Amino acid sequence: MEEAGTAAERSEIHAVIEAAFGGSDEADLVDQLRPSEYSILSLLAELDGRVIGHILFSRMWIDTSAGRVSAVALAPVAVRPDHQREGIGSLLIERGLDLMRARGEEIAIVVGHPEYYPRFGFSTEKARFLRSPFPGEAFMALELREGALQGIEGSVVYPPAFGI
Repeated sequence: MEEAGTAAERSEIHAVIEAAFGGSDEADLVDQLRPSEYSILSLLAELDGRVIGHILFSRMWIDTSAGRVSAVALAPVAVRPDHQREGIGSLLIERGLDLMRARGEEIAIVVGHPEYYPRFGFSTEKARFLRSPFPGEAFMALELREGALQGIEGSVVYPPAFGI
């Protein structure tokens, strides 16, 4: 697993995300976010010199009555379909969250499968006081520092590339 960066990798990353999601929306989002000031971390998983997985963390915020609070969006994580269910996505998420903690990030947000992301600590309960353009059980939060969401209530704000 390594941080993504070369021009050759961009094409491979796009193809992996497209294959994993069955369309180009998420891949196009990553193409817009990675070179922007909103991109925090882009990690990839390789096997035999080929990209088989990718994860992106980008800056987002929570607008509260006391001001804007920084958070990170985990969006998206993708693994080539022929390598799914091998633990690659889990490794990317765990490594990415560890690196976010090491950077001093305190809050992570994900919109994802409600039966998958809780194993990493994400929960709808932690997100209960956050208003999102993606409401419902797929909208979850994680405290990267214990207590980071205590007293935090407001609307989440995604980077412009999310189109919201």
